[in-house]
Amino acid sequence: MLGRDKMDLPFDIKDVPNEINKELMTLFTGQREGFLHVGPKNYLLSSEYKRQAAGFYHMELRPDDTWIVTFPRSGTTLTQELLWLLKNDFDYETARRVKIVERFPFIDLSTITCEEFKKEIIQKNKLDQKGEEAFRNRFTPGYETAQKMKSPRLLKSHLPMSLLPSRLLDTCKVVYVARNPKDVAVSLYYQNRLLKDIGFERDFDEFWNLFERDLVLWAPFWSHVDEAWKQRDHPNMLFLFYEDMIKDMESVVYKTATFLNKTVSKEEVNKLLDHLRIESFRKNPSMMQAAYHLQGMVREGEPGFIRQGKSGTWRSEFSPELNTKADKWVKEHEELTDLRFQF
Repeated sequence: MLGRDKMDLPFDIKDVPNEINKELMTLFTGQREGFLHVGPKNYLLSSEYKRQAAGFYHMELRPDDTWIVTFPRSGTTLTQELLWLLKNDFDYETARRVKIVERFPFIDLSTITCEEFKKEIIQKNKLDQKGEEAFRNRFTPGYETAQKMKSPRLLKSHLPMSLLPSRLLDTCKVVYVARNPKDVAVSLYYQNRLLKDIGFERDFDEFWNLFERDLVLWAPFWSHVDEAWKQRDHPNMLFLFYEDMIKDMESVVYKTATFLNKTVSKEEVNKLLDHLRIESFRKNPSMMQAAYHLQGMVREGEPGFIRQGKSGTWRSEFSPELNTKADKWVKEHEELTDLRFQF
């Protein structure tokens, strides 16, 4: 339990306006308890976050922690595997045997799924007491899970830097991965259709409209990325672009190893590159997501969690008209930052 002095937060948490909340709950059918606007940038989060916000902001940090922070669908899982193997001396046996969600937990996963949806899954699958306990353990707040982990810990978050512990960068190494917003939106669209606890069922044009309006979880995209971009020169921050990983993963491996104070041989790098290829990734049993096997958790017929592992796939989803609209939106935001993406 957090003491009273640990409950204070330097940012506001408020319900989104009623009309927007009604719109979002109609579009995201798995979200039954409404949405929040958090902080001065109005980050959009599920209502469950309010009960856990102080726990995340005041969570215990350790000097040997390594964090990955990203806006969703920015190459997070690929980078997690890269980081874990570098930090664990290329232990491929454990990397294939132990699920990545256990080796490198997603600490704010617990903020996504509402209680009503959890109860539906428990009832639909007729889970016994042991099964229900195992299912609910998946949603233990990450700050509690992290406390029980042995050092050195590797932790993943989609929360923006401003909602994470204020001493994070001064205490731990942080890798932030950014991806161009068109590809992010396409990948996020398919994930939001796949995961029924989010439950988006409309077309991509409607999803892009929400993305531009900062009405998808963890948005606004530009604020999220720019917070990290402005801190890219901090010695404990490594800012990576997904597009660079796709074009020249070898260089990214060496750069990341240097950041982690690791020395790697050419032979070790070549083996790692083979392990990280999208074809190998899809076959890796440790990439299987927990609870996906339960009835009602995912929508049948949608692409899986590991999709194409490419850059530029937005071109097959954006109509010429939508792309013109998107380019205008990108240009407007580029006027406010020196951050530039590769499309």
